[in-house]
Amino acid sequence: MQSASYRLESTWQPDGGPHGRFTFALFNLSDAPIEGFTIVYTSLTRVIDREACENAVFVKRDANYHEFAPPAGFSLVPGATWTFTVSGLHRKAVHCTDGAKSAYLTLSDGRHLPVAVSDLLLEGRVSGPPPALLPEGKLDLPFALQPWPRQINAEPGDGFPVCLYPASGASMEDLRAIDTVIALFRRLFEADHAPLSLMPNSQGRVLHLKQDATLAPEAYALSFSADDVRLSFGGTAGRQYGLTALAQLLNGARRAPEKFRFPVGGTISDAPRYSWRGCHLDVSRQFYPVADVVRLVDILAWFKLNIFHWHLTDDEAWRLEIKAYPELTTVGVLRSPDGPLLPQLGNGADPVGGFYTQDDVRAIVGHASALNVEIVPEIDIPGHNAATLVALRDLSDGQEAPESYHSVQGYANNALNPAVPFTYAFLEKVLDEMVALFPSSYIHIGGDEVADGSWLASPMARKLMEQEGISGTFGLQSYFLKQIKAMLTTRGKKLAGWNEVAHGGGVDTDGTLLMAWQSPEVGIELAREGYEVVMTPGQAYYLDMVQGEEWQEPGASWAGTVPPAHTYAYEAEGDFPEELKHRLKGVQACIWSEHFLSRGYFNRLVFPRLPAIAEAAWTPKSEKNWLRFAAIVGLSPKL
Repeated sequence: MQSASYRLESTWQPDGGPHGRFTFALFNLSDAPIEGFTIVYTSLTRVIDREACENAVFVKRDANYHEFAPPAGFSLVPGATWTFTVSGLHRKAVHCTDGAKSAYLTLSDGRHLPVAVSDLLLEGRVSGPPPALLPEGKLDLPFALQPWPRQINAEPGDGFPVCLYPASGASMEDLRAIDTVIALFRRLFEADHAPLSLMPNSQGRVLHLKQDATLAPEAYALSFSADDVRLSFGGTAGRQYGLTALAQLLNGARRAPEKFRFPVGGTISDAPRYSWRGCHLDVSRQFYPVADVVRLVDILAWFKLNIFHWHLTDDEAWRLEIKAYPELTTVGVLRSPDGPLLPQLGNGADPVGGFYTQDDVRAIVGHASALNVEIVPEIDIPGHNAATLVALRDLSDGQEAPESYHSVQGYANNALNPAVPFTYAFLEKVLDEMVALFPSSYIHIGGDEVADGSWLASPMARKLMEQEGISGTFGLQSYFLKQIKAMLTTRGKKLAGWNEVAHGGGVDTDGTLLMAWQSPEVGIELAREGYEVVMTPGQAYYLDMVQGEEWQEPGASWAGTVPPAHTYAYEAEGDFPEELKHRLKGVQACIWSEHFLSRGYFNRLVFPRLPAIAEAAWTPKSEKNWLRFAAIVGLSPKL
């Protein structure tokens, strides 16, 4: 692939403005001069004072999209550099990923040329390298289990069997379950020897499977001897988890025999701590191909996580095919320099799109179901709908003043208007199609980050507020979400949402599950109000957060620094009063994709924190052990 003929270098300095300043240097590495051009870069550190720049002219900003021009008459000749500064920033840069993520030139003839972008450098203080995130670890018992079981009293052997195989007379259901785990292992560890087999082997060990009605559906029990292994299970999920545990034990003993062993005696008794053990993936900010989504589901199953929260829509794109509104996945996903949706978050000169067809969804849902993973889909409403409103212009109040409010991410007028009748007709059809695609008992409707002041410049909204006696943005939001709650109830679905669903009066708590993301304390308050709660605080469980304070550590920082040790140690129950703990349904990791421009970044930020959350979701507090976890987690599969 040919390299770009232009490169953008940048530094951040702590002086020169309330939040410091960027100094950009554009290098012309081509053989020709350029004149009358503009440069576009995307950055999460936004410019809010358009006059606060030197040797450049501010042209336009749309959320993370920034466009600047050089002074009139400027020519950038081959080998030369154009340097300009920008100091009207909305916050300080604190990590190397707070600068430009992508860039391109727009020439006077309308052509767009790619520009390579270097890491943001730091001036004025020490640019520390990334820290070591894991200790060496220490094992009290030499077993490779992720997450660690509820109770283990097993005796390690000196060697290990070549495989485990079912006893003669195993049922078809048991054979299929073993086959499922063999296939899961082969997908995750393509070069490793499969630990399970359907065929007997003289170097293997026989496996007896038996359902036990006294065990809970997700529970299992293992007993070991030198001759065989016995697996008892409560239901199909418990059987899969028991087989997965055996696969982990044998794979660990084979891959690192100096650390891990396979049991030759004793027992393991296991069941999950929480019923909701989730992982969320934002596919709007960055599109993940079907194969990547399927692999993530496989990873969740390996860690005994049972919920995949699929964040399908946001300001940046609508990713779910809705046959009633094809514009959502034509106009509403395509970002390009010449399109109605401009480049964001690492997009460059080339158009980018991507969405999931309904056939894709059916295939992914079926794959997840076979692994006892429930997919909870999310369409984020009423906020986070910049792409939706561009795709379907009739969803807007045409009399509402443009840019009358901005979201925290910088998008103008990005919330579906509760006073526009088409809003409800649109969502009725969307929900009808979603209900047909997703068997989950929940549909997640977002409900987060609606900017205070939204809709107040809309004549239609003002009229509705007067008619219904509604006060302010969040009163309108509550009015809107109550209609959505009724739509879901009619369709036999429960409402899940972010914690802001409770704002302005909220919705009926019966059959409503809310996710506490803003702080741990929010979860307790939601439980007091009567909501079922999943804890997913940004301060511990947002996997886009930086893992160290050093400049060269990548990621977001608004929720602070979240090293793996902190993620592992965090206790969702926290200060929950005993009388409210029954409303805490579980915990969830959240993968927000603003920073995930490559698989390398994804794996660096998601692991080892995802398996740390899996252990928090499964393992009793009394059995958690950070040094043991650190010793085992290196065996984890990655995307």
